Amino acid sequence: MAETMPTIFFGHGNPMNALQQNDWTNAWSTIGRSLPRPRAVLCISAHWYLPAALVTAMETPRTIHDFGGFPRELYQMQYRAPGSPELSARVEELLEVVEPDHSWGLDHGTWSVLCHVYPDADVPVVQLSIDETQPPSFHFELGRQLATLRDEEVLIVGSGNMIHNLHTYAWGRHTPEPYDWAVRFEETAKGLMLADQFAPLIDYESLGRDALLAIPTPDHYLPLLYVLGAKRENDPITFPVQGIDGGSVSMLSVQVG
Repeated sequence: MAETMPTIFFGHGNPMNALQQNDWTNAWSTIGRSLPRPRAVLCISAHWYLPAALVTAMETPRTIHDFGGFPRELYQMQYRAPGSPELSARVEELLEVVEPDHSWGLDHGTWSVLCHVYPDADVPVVQLSIDETQPPSFHFELGRQLATLRDEEVLIVGSGNMIHNLHTYAWGRHTPEPYDWAVRFEETAKGLMLADQFAPLIDYESLGRDALLAIPTPDHYLPLLYVLGAKRENDPITFPVQGIDGGSVSMLSVQVG
């Protein structure tokens, strides 16, 4: 009988992490070595955020360089993981709202992390878009519906940042003290997760000013809700990667199971 896979949310941070070796990328590599070997990865990336629910269905997804102003070597990077039309079809079966996509590929929310987790690019990867027209509860529910994939050797990955405020980010200075509101929100969110109290995290605006500063737009936060939605009753929650970059971007990883 196949081992039930955990599910994990990665705080992916700056795209340059794809090329760098630092505490965060070293931790991602360690996670890749410690996890059970998946048959495939299903990734919900903050960077495929549009008014539709789509799943990549191609056999050879392209590497998307969806950013600007970075060194040339980052644009030259290719992450040549195969796709999995089989997993895509299974996601369509589980989520009736989803339609297949043959044009997207793997954006940097996916490959900038997976290039450290699975550096040989030998695990098939499928991406699921985030439908921007839907409320947070919709995304949590999709995660709940996807949980059965954990028994099918599929690693469900969310990639974003639980705190992602670029207006207050210390560009060019990556070691300033975190803002007090960022520290408070992260501690509040971690406490709620450890207590299995997900309702306030779904209705995150109810958590007040700290949450509104931490999540000025929902795109980087919503992938976390898919991972929490896939949690089962007795699954432990751990935080294998921690830290706040530039004062206002949380690099927290959340592992369920």
